[in-house]
Amino acid sequence: MLIENSQMKRIFIGKTLGFIIGLSAFFLIPHFMPDASQRFLWAFFLWYITFGAIIGAFGTMAKFPVINISMPWWFRGLYVGGWLNFVIALFAYDDLLSFMISFFGADSPFANPYLFILEGCFIGLVIDFFATRYAGDGIE
Repeated sequence: MLIENSQMKRIFIGKTLGFIIGLSAFFLIPHFMPDASQRFLWAFFLWYITFGAIIGAFGTMAKFPVINISMPWWFRGLYVGGWLNFVIALFAYDDLLSFMISFFGADSPFANPYLFILEGCFIGLVIDFFATRYAGDGIE
């Protein structure tokens, strides 16, 4: 890889994986939610690119700054991914609710926009795994 700085490698890997996930969402969401707006599709696409970049950049924090506790890659991925999607669930609740209902059905217990947080934890875990595996923990 041409990038020598491990922090930039992490961000590159995160953005690349975010691009792939966002592009997949861009093309798959209309199959489950035919009335999805272009704004909603572009928001998902751009969100996951940003999501990957933040996960990659956050990898330089090997210790939690306030209480000086070590943060392994799996904790960082779960924590940051869950937090980012929690914020999205708060601000885009109605759009996510209509998406979850169209995906799971109105009577399903999974038609809850806050389950989007678990999806963020999982994707954050995957992105941080690959970023740490191939780029390390950032600035050594």
